[in-house]
Amino acid sequence: MDKLQAKKTTVQLIKYGIVGISNSLITLTAIYLCNDVIGLSLMVADVIGYIAGLINSFIWNKKWVFKSHNKRVRNELALFVVGFLICFGLQFVTVWWLHAPLVALDVELLGIPSATFGEYAAVCIGMVVYTLSNYAYNRFVTFK
Repeated sequence: MDKLQAKKTTVQLIKYGIVGISNSLITLTAIYLCNDVIGLSLMVADVIGYIAGLINSFIWNKKWVFKSHNKRVRNELALFVVGFLICFGLQFVTVWWLHAPLVALDVELLGIPSATFGEYAAVCIGMVVYTLSNYAYNRFVTFK
C-alpha cells in the first residue's frame, strides 16, 4: 500500500469511527430506553437499539465515510443489511455468551448495580465485535 492509499484508509477509518461513536450513542440510548425505561428484555432492547443504529449508519457511511455515488442504492442497501445481519449475529452471540458470566462477577462501579454493570459490559464488548467486523465488511463488500 502506498502512502496516498494509507492516508486515505486512515482518514476513512477515522470517519468510520466518528460515525461509529454516533451509532453507539444512538444504540445505547435506545437499549437503555427500551430496557430500563420501557421494561423490555435486554435482548429485545438490543435488537431495537441496533436497528436504530443501522439506519443512521447506512446514511452516514454511504454519503460521508465511503462517499459512494452508486446509483443502485437498493443493491448497496441489500449488501449493507446482509453485512449488518452477519455482524449483528456475531455481536448478539457475544452479548448472550458474556451476559451471565459478567453479571455473576458481582462488580459494582460508580454506583451502578452489579447486574446492570454486567449487562452493559457485555453490550459494550459486543459493540467492539460488531464495529470491527462491520467496518471490514462494508469496506470490502458493500462500498468497495
